[in-house]
Amino acid sequence: MITALLLAAAALLFANPEHLKAIREAVRKKAAAATLQPRYMLAVGLVIGAAMVWFSAGRDEAAPPPPAPAPAGLHLRGLFRGPTASEDAATIGALCSELADEIEWDGRQAEPFLKSGVAFDDLRQRARELRCRGVSIGARQPAARDAIRVYLEEQVGTAGGPVTPEQRAKWVAALRDIGREATDAAR
Repeated sequence: MITALLLAAAALLFANPEHLKAIREAVRKKAAAATLQPRYMLAVGLVIGAAMVWFSAGRDEAAPPPPAPAPAGLHLRGLFRGPTASEDAATIGALCSELADEIEWDGRQAEPFLKSGVAFDDLRQRARELRCRGVSIGARQPAARDAIRVYLEEQVGTAGGPVTPEQRAKWVAALRDIGREATDAAR
């Protein structure tokens, strides 16, 4: 924006043909600084300032931070397909992130409500059914569903018994990884 303003100001100062004649004469005499009026020197300064702003603008901006590395074994980008791909990925991302928060919060309670792997999986399934109003994203996105299933089995296993704090932490980390990957896939 400032570049455009500086160039516009310089153009207004140079717009009069008499100004251009005076500049040409000054350049011919090789004593430009001595014969130019302050108005012309200001216009040249504005052009130089505009050029400096223009060429330095890109270097001042910090580069965006690189995305977090994908968890080993989980890559969801490109697995959501079809007309609802982005929406489905965003829904899965938000749902898994929220589930991770809920399981983590429940673990900080004096008497956790969720005490087993079965309870975690039931919570995940019921939350999906409620959020999606019974529509199965997994049926629409089988490649993503299978990748998520494999990742969950690798990270938290298939045991449905009582969970230790370490197992709870694994569930939270796995769900956050899925949430992050699905959110990135939605972009």
